[in-house]
Amino acid sequence: MRVIAGTARSLKLKTPEGQGTRPTTDRIKETLFNMIQMTVPGSIFIDLFSGSGGIGIEALSRGAKHAYFVENAKEAISCIQENLVFTKFTDRATLLKQDVLSALSMISEKEADIVFMDPPYELSIEESVFHALAEQKYITENTVIIVEAKLDRNFDFLNELGFEVTREKNYKTNKHVFCRKVS
Repeated sequence: MRVIAGTARSLKLKTPEGQGTRPTTDRIKETLFNMIQMTVPGSIFIDLFSGSGGIGIEALSRGAKHAYFVENAKEAISCIQENLVFTKFTDRATLLKQDVLSALSMISEKEADIVFMDPPYELSIEESVFHALAEQKYITENTVIIVEAKLDRNFDFLNELGFEVTREKNYKTNKHVFCRKVS
């Protein structure tokens, strides 16, 4: 896995060993960042279920002002720390070493521009995360929330929580679902 573009372009990132994480492939990451490229520069970027930190680091490389990384697996946390040092982004990153639901209240920003989440598919935790996001003041109608999920994952629960799907991009085995808070 490598950084696709920006100031850290072509740098190879470490990934945790084993099956505990599922790094987003370079091709899918490139497609994702092509879709959000105008929003990333100067943004506050939140990378939930960070794994190796590859998505948040890509955002920093492409000009995000600050990135929050939320991860609770020890090996993944170590990878994120090493990758941030290697890419020289430690000064623009905050690593929250805890579960996502408790970490969301630890973020103190006026507004988050982009929230990316790639939770373990088998947990089906998306609804709980959106419930917690709905309570955060930094999640506004301008915040873009992107979920990486299995193709068959249903997001009908979003309307009840005050969110809507604005776009979906399907790949062979998964998809990106773009959401916003309804004003």
